[in-house]
Amino acid sequence: MITFIVSIALLIVGYFTYGKFVERVFVTDRKRQTPAFSMRDDIDYVPMNTTRNSLIQLLNIAGVGPIFGPILGALYGPVAFVWIVVGCIFAGAVHDYLTGMISIRNHGAHLPQLAGKFLGKMMKHVVNGFAILLLLLVGTVFVTSPAALLQNMLPISLTVIILAIFAYYLLATLLPIDKIIGRIYPYFGALLLFSAAGIGIGLIVTGAPIPELSFQNMHPEGAPIFPLLFLTISCGALSGFHATQTPIISRTTKNETNGRKIFYGMMITEGVIAMIWAAAAMSLFHGDQSLSDVLAAGGPAAVVSEVATTMLGAVGGTLAVLGVIVLPITSGDTAFRSARMIIADYLKIDQRPFVRRLVIALPLFAMSYILTHMDFTLLWRYFSWANQTTAVIALWVATMYLVLSRKPYLITSIPAVFMTMATFTYIAYAPIGFGLPLQWSYAAATLGTLICIALFMKRVRRLSRATFTVDEPAATFSDESLAAGR
Repeated sequence: MITFIVSIALLIVGYFTYGKFVERVFVTDRKRQTPAFSMRDDIDYVPMNTTRNSLIQLLNIAGVGPIFGPILGALYGPVAFVWIVVGCIFAGAVHDYLTGMISIRNHGAHLPQLAGKFLGKMMKHVVNGFAILLLLLVGTVFVTSPAALLQNMLPISLTVIILAIFAYYLLATLLPIDKIIGRIYPYFGALLLFSAAGIGIGLIVTGAPIPELSFQNMHPEGAPIFPLLFLTISCGALSGFHATQTPIISRTTKNETNGRKIFYGMMITEGVIAMIWAAAAMSLFHGDQSLSDVLAAGGPAAVVSEVATTMLGAVGGTLAVLGVIVLPITSGDTAFRSARMIIADYLKIDQRPFVRRLVIALPLFAMSYILTHMDFTLLWRYFSWANQTTAVIALWVATMYLVLSRKPYLITSIPAVFMTMATFTYIAYAPIGFGLPLQWSYAAATLGTLICIALFMKRVRRLSRATFTVDEPAATFSDESLAAGR
């Protein structure tokens, strides 16, 4: 229990200390006009207040990842707590903050555009493919997982539930961001916070047997902590999916000074959610009803239902499960929206006409529906790799930005190198990759990481000799606009 409480406290302290440090490294400009005003189109570029942006950002990034991932990661034991705290403060929140702020400084650009600018034109095409793949996988996983939870609560067939979720996703993808997403997310946010707070308080009040800090690998099958833990627990610690979501809010943020609360702060909040569910999973299943047995019988969804009912009773448990269902639905909708925006930017298709939005969106939904017939476990494995590979790319983009801006770049380069090694090791070792022995996987990953560092340094030297502007030019707010609350 002490480890759990201290971990929550460290996450909160991290926001006020390291988060402030990262903000100072970036150097915000309260007078610089944001894309919400300079590029306003009332579709994707719409000024919205900080509270609304924060809730949307939280719900965008917090799919089933900070619940299902930590539940699966709990199999490794309390070492999962360490990764959630350290990863969230020093990697995930930094990743989210800088991705969002660099996007703001570049007219609300998505990751493929930023990768093309900072890492080279070839990377723009590579990242565009990665981003679309990731978003399709996210959208699909975030249809099937809430549908499975809803089927346990409602006398409705799984197919009907899936089609209903797809119908909502289509509307959320096509309509202006402030028409559906901006209006209903505050209510979803309240349900989410009730769910997480209820489980967290229940753990403390009941004195749940949460294991204390240990670096022992407790995985029942002996799966190696490195790299598997760092890809199993992604959302809640570090997630490339967030790099596809932050530009949605970079296009609605009113002022750069709001960035720490919106981007860094909401990642810390997601870390708290991940900590609660990891602790719940570790504490509730012992002896005959082990966590691995429950996962084998019904997957992470079964753990969620059991935890919620045990902690909060029938009524409270139902509300808590609904809060969990909200998470993937409010990430799945923006996954498709983000995919539509990335394709539109890549192909330079004006998104103001409704028909053009529809032409891009329909093929995405058709492909996603086909993917819903694949095995969830297999999808999650591919999602984990694509997700963390995207995070690696975003961290290298942020590192290049800081290097060329002559700012302290170790805050991104250290997690970038670490996660590059982790993702290379995973794809070399995992059955979905090359299936190499672990020691060979480490060797291959070391070589791959060194090559990435060499290519990065080559790019640094090239851009340092050229006339290169890290921030696109923008107008400034007048003193009157600032005084009026912009």
